[in-house]
Amino acid sequence: MAHRKRRTEKKSSRTAGFNCMYRAASFLSVNPYYHSNDHIAPELLPRFLLLLVKNRLINFHWGFFPKGIYEYIVARTKYIDTLCETSINSGVDQIAVVGAGFDSRSIRFTEKHRSIRIFELDTIYTQAEKIEQFRRRNIAITDNVIFVPIDFNNESLQEKLVTCGFNRNKESLFILEGIIMYLDKAAVSKLFTALYELSKSGSKVVFDYIYASVLRRENKYYGEKNIYRKVNIVNESWTFGLEDGEVEEYLKQFGFTLMENMNAEDLEKKYFTDTEGNRLARINGTHCVAYAVRW
Repeated sequence: MAHRKRRTEKKSSRTAGFNCMYRAASFLSVNPYYHSNDHIAPELLPRFLLLLVKNRLINFHWGFFPKGIYEYIVARTKYIDTLCETSINSGVDQIAVVGAGFDSRSIRFTEKHRSIRIFELDTIYTQAEKIEQFRRRNIAITDNVIFVPIDFNNESLQEKLVTCGFNRNKESLFILEGIIMYLDKAAVSKLFTALYELSKSGSKVVFDYIYASVLRRENKYYGEKNIYRKVNIVNESWTFGLEDGEVEEYLKQFGFTLMENMNAEDLEKKYFTDTEGNRLARINGTHCVAYAVRW
């Protein structure tokens, strides 16, 4: 049987486009629980789509959208943004965004921190589309942003980054947002091995992952059934997950210590709970966000 190419092997990622739309809506939201700081995301949307989002003509609670995924993207964006800021303030001056999609941290954080170097890694099609959108929108890209096209399943992350000037002797932050669930098991192991070899002690990695039970279609979590169907419809299916409670031991084998693991309930408490303890929104339960430090 002929191999069916994933969308990202020949086109820009569609899920990256959806994530950009969610982040744009979050920035434009006047609700403080939903508002986040990605002011670049609205500029990357097609004008007609921006008009719909800006005027709230799209409701992310319609049945078309997986339940709680908008809230998850909002929470994930806030969590990683905060970690970026605290990492830079504590001395990290080198960040690698692995599977960057249409994420704008390379622009937003270099606006404020002029000395930081940010390396963006993604498939050639998604990255080329992103750079083209930056050009069309007159979004300035500074010299300390380095774009690195890569095939995550078949090319060496170490070689790619070092060739482009990444310094393995500096304390670094690695961002793996919405990436490892799209890789196969061997590629994920290779990725974490590469992160260890590329970094010095004290370097940080933040990533999100799905539960392995989602791949088995056990339908245990809020919003699981619809989101699994959606990623398969756009031919960007998930291929890797971790069992519930497995992440700490999984990271140890690669030389990383788990510092925090946020499941949907944790994220709801942190970002969508008011001062009286009332939960204001539900988050899709298929994902967790984890933060770890290299030994």
